[in-house]
Amino acid sequence: MAQQALRPNTVGSLFATDGKPHPLQDTLMAITLVLGVLSFVTSFFHSLHLLTSWAGLVGIVVGAYGQWVSETTRERTGLILGLGASGVGFLIGMANGGLFGGVIGS
Repeated sequence: MAQQALRPNTVGSLFATDGKPHPLQDTLMAITLVLGVLSFVTSFFHSLHLLTSWAGLVGIVVGAYGQWVSETTRERTGLILGLGASGVGFLIGMANGGLFGGVIGS
């Protein structure tokens, strides 16, 4: 009973952690969030469709791998936010010209 009083109760917390470091998962989460924000913000500019679509695609791939290896709710929450932003940016970038629009083809 004394040990229970010394440990915080993180069972019901959204950002519950197991108290161990996860450098790979944290790095994947940060990369996914950065690529997601980059892809989402650049999707507002039609001429940046190459950057938008490629950042979105890489963000989706990195985020999917991050989801596969994630261990805590905190990691999964950040990954889902980054995946959502990457997906929206990717789709808007594809609608505006795609991955190779204007570079390859007609």
